[in-house]
Amino acid sequence: MLFLIIVFGLIGLAVGGPIGLLVGGGLGWWLGRRISRRLNAARVQIQEGFLESIFSVMGCLCQADGKVTEGELDVAEKLFDQMRLQGEHRAKARAAFDRGRAADFNLDAELAKVNRLTQRQPVLRQVFLQVQLSAIAADGVLHPAEHEMILRVARGVGCSDAEVQQIEAMLHGAAANSQGASEEALKDAYRVLGVSEEASDAELKKAYRRLMSQNHPDKLAGKGLPESMREVAQARTSEIGNAYERIRAARS
Repeated sequence: MLFLIIVFGLIGLAVGGPIGLLVGGGLGWWLGRRISRRLNAARVQIQEGFLESIFSVMGCLCQADGKVTEGELDVAEKLFDQMRLQGEHRAKARAAFDRGRAADFNLDAELAKVNRLTQRQPVLRQVFLQVQLSAIAADGVLHPAEHEMILRVARGVGCSDAEVQQIEAMLHGAAANSQGASEEALKDAYRVLGVSEEASDAELKKAYRRLMSQNHPDKLAGKGLPESMREVAQARTSEIGNAYERIRAARS
């Protein structure tokens, strides 16, 4: 907005002197307000669509093995709590979850919508997929039908198989944090950072810093992640940090 005020003010000054400066500055302020409102409205629309898709696809995935378990329902409710969804927002989230469970739910169309909303934002797609994986893994068993469905979801939103493996490693790492650095936990740590076990310390640090920058909650919020999902983003950066420290401890 300040840029528009200055530009229009200078144009007004050149055309009409001091009075033109005031008129031009006022016009720049008015135009900046209109643009800002439209951008904010577009961002809110994207965030609401993103949340609705998260819960509708979650409902579809949880239904993939023929039933929705109590554990999967608990994950959905805990996610509502984590996002501090109350009143109308919580009701919309539950309605989206139930819509995804319906027999006529069009999963491919919903994934195409997510792909449009997260265009050129791979980390947002990864957050979306991470939430889905955590939901269907809630009962401790990943059924073949659920596995096929999660791969379909990943490809539908533009995630690669490598990204799926990275997210799975994050979830494994979160579960293993209290169990020490086992050999499998160490392998997962390398998958989280997306580097091989032969990577140098410099390559390891570079990958860690890049991921921390890409996944910073403030940066994700600027790209369209709803503010209610800040804790989900913080959990991602926490696991990236844990993975890095786990590798450093093993190497030392």
